[in-house]
Amino acid sequence: MSFTQIRHLYANNVNTFKRSPLSEISGSLGDLGTLLPLMIALAVNNSISLSTTLVFSGLWNILTGVAFGIPLPVQPMKAIAAVAISRKFSVEETISAGFTTAGIVFIFSATGLLGWFTHVIPTPVVKGIQVGAGLSLVISAGTSLLQPLGWVIPNAGDNLLWALFAFLFLLSTQTSLRIPYALLVFILGIIISISLAGASNLPSFYFWSPSVYVPSWSAFRTGALDAGLGQVPLTTLNSIIAVTYLSSDLLPHIPAPTVTSIGLSVALMNLIGGWFGAMPVCHGSGGLAAQYRFGARSGASIILLGLFKILLGLFFGESLISLLNHYPKSLLGIMVLAAGLELAKVGESLNYGARDLWEISETSSIATSIKKQRELTDEERMERWTVMFMTIGGLLAFKNDGVGFISGMLCHFAYRWSEIWARRSGGLGTGWIGEWMRKEHEGRKTRGDRRSITVEAQEEQLLIDTN
Repeated sequence: MSFTQIRHLYANNVNTFKRSPLSEISGSLGDLGTLLPLMIALAVNNSISLSTTLVFSGLWNILTGVAFGIPLPVQPMKAIAAVAISRKFSVEETISAGFTTAGIVFIFSATGLLGWFTHVIPTPVVKGIQVGAGLSLVISAGTSLLQPLGWVIPNAGDNLLWALFAFLFLLSTQTSLRIPYALLVFILGIIISISLAGASNLPSFYFWSPSVYVPSWSAFRTGALDAGLGQVPLTTLNSIIAVTYLSSDLLPHIPAPTVTSIGLSVALMNLIGGWFGAMPVCHGSGGLAAQYRFGARSGASIILLGLFKILLGLFFGESLISLLNHYPKSLLGIMVLAAGLELAKVGESLNYGARDLWEISETSSIATSIKKQRELTDEERMERWTVMFMTIGGLLAFKNDGVGFISGMLCHFAYRWSEIWARRSGGLGTGWIGEWMRKEHEGRKTRGDRRSITVEAQEEQLLIDTN
């Protein structure tokens, strides 16, 4: 990344913040629904150092905001967090899982494998991963955060009435970014948390005193095998590849970061912060969609968030746990719900506007390089929808990005093999497979002929009407 590009991104960050400061501040808080529950649970379990996590994640927020110029989140590695919470990992075991994922991602980035992945993975599969991740957030908001609540329980500050209020407020701000929804909800949540926690549980001054953690072989093996390897598909697909696609969709006027640069960012964040007990972190398409949904349009939003995190980590640290533990799940649930829906919306552009449908116009010169949208047939549209939904189905059914990816790729290759069989010379094979292929080929040809006849008939009728 050149200094000139960073300077342009800096200018865009400053100009965007000057135009809409409240929107940028509000957008910076959009990913709290994912960050707070996992970070608090890991800190309560003594699986991470909260103060170190705030300081280092804040630093990464600032650096990524400067380097990439988009509201790129720094959020927990969810698969690692889930295992660490359920099995009460020690700090050494948790960071070992992060080291494993980061090491593999670093190798993928340094060898160019991540760039190769983006060329061989079809767009419908990537869109499926994005939509599946969005719907997973929606389901998580319902099952983990909202479903345990009652109309008046567990307390007066956190119940379904507050969730209903937050939801209606969200609907009222759908068409206006001038209302900083996430900022207002965050302030409301802090006020409720203070009232619920009581004076004895308020944060106190606690200056950051970092420790160095060196995992034993036993801790490393446990973290790597039980959590680190399972995180690799999720990080590669959702936190790296899907992020570059989503950035192009949401912020086309800002150069999208390359998969190699995102991969190196993820690797270095964990290979550096892990030694001090920081939570394993990554970037994610869900967090990017969340911050965009609540107003963030540049890197200025996460730079501000980073400064706020660093101040909290340096001067309050672990004393924040009790207060954050009282943050209303009703408010977090609605924020996660909105973020999930924003991410799922990217599936709408699958057959119109997707990056693989743009091609250089035949009438343009090399100097002008005018791009045009490639027209799809009905069969191609149906094929792309089927591949995307097969990916979504596998991801949601097994709650695993890797399974969704394999399902989508198998569906994609099934269509490709169908075309290969159809092009074979001397017929389409023998036996029942050949017979099925012949019928399918004839069916496609008949549908194409019918479409041509219909178009010709419409043209003839138009000529008759004009005469």
